[in-house]
Amino acid sequence: MIYELREYTALPGRLPALIRRFNEAALKGLAKHGMEVVFISLTEFGSNTMNEIVYVLRFDSYDDLERKWKAFFADPEWIEAKRLSEVDGPIVASLQRRILTTAPFV
Repeated sequence: MIYELREYTALPGRLPALIRRFNEAALKGLAKHGMEVVFISLTEFGSNTMNEIVYVLRFDSYDDLERKWKAFFADPEWIEAKRLSEVDGPIVASLQRRILTTAPFV
């Protein structure tokens, strides 16, 4: 089992648009492609306070992760939803991701 931690920092003033995209398209698309969201939140304290969405996905393996992300990014529904969410301009300033494993602790 592996986990992917993703941190999306919104451009100034664009956090509501990013939240809307998650609620209206991204979360549905992730579920459609079998990706399990373990946790999702805004950053409330620390760097990027109230300008960042952080979430964690769980995968069976690296192959599982790669296969599911490839399908998600190729999905015409996601491509259109992303395009529509950025009609007024980009909404993401940066994305950081980490792959985590619990293997040494199990």
